[in-house]
Amino acid sequence: MRADATRNLERVLSTGARMLADDPSVTIAAIAAAAGVDRRTVYRRFASREELMAAVYGARYDAVEEAVEAARLREAPVAVALHRYAEGIIAVNRKWPVETSRMLREETIRERRRRLIEEVDLFLRRATDEGLLRSDLPPGWVATVLPSLLEHAAERLPDLSPAQAADVVVDTLLRGAGAAPPSPVRASPA
Repeated sequence: MRADATRNLERVLSTGARMLADDPSVTIAAIAAAAGVDRRTVYRRFASREELMAAVYGARYDAVEEAVEAARLREAPVAVALHRYAEGIIAVNRKWPVETSRMLREETIRERRRRLIEEVDLFLRRATDEGLLRSDLPPGWVATVLPSLLEHAAERLPDLSPAQAADVVVDTLLRGAGAAPPSPVRASPA
């Protein structure tokens, strides 16, 4: 694919992701116009709106897989891997803000998602085994809470960079949202 065609495709897909997040019924013509490409260009590449949506979802999962790989969940020290993972996923959620539940109709996406969940679950077990995460929580609790923290950080902390938002997520996950307990009162020596 030519470099300009690649850039156009990337623009169409990322614009489509943002517009679909705002309005799931947005048209191909509207996406093409917002991306600054001729709608015929989009229609030559995608025969239907569903094909375009599938490509947007595929691009999102490509980005998620790249973020998981870059985090080095199996090799990096757990605290480093957790921060890299959070930063990468926050960046993905910002660039590809599409509603992920719609993606699950696609069998290949479901399979990719299943593999990613397994990878993160293995990492969270490693983080627990190595003492970064508490072992007394109900099974699967951190895996349930972490995606929500990442999604909310991407959406509700727009003024923070992905790295800064990851700091907030990791701090919240590891230390919670409660105030630090008061220091014990010590009796003065007599």
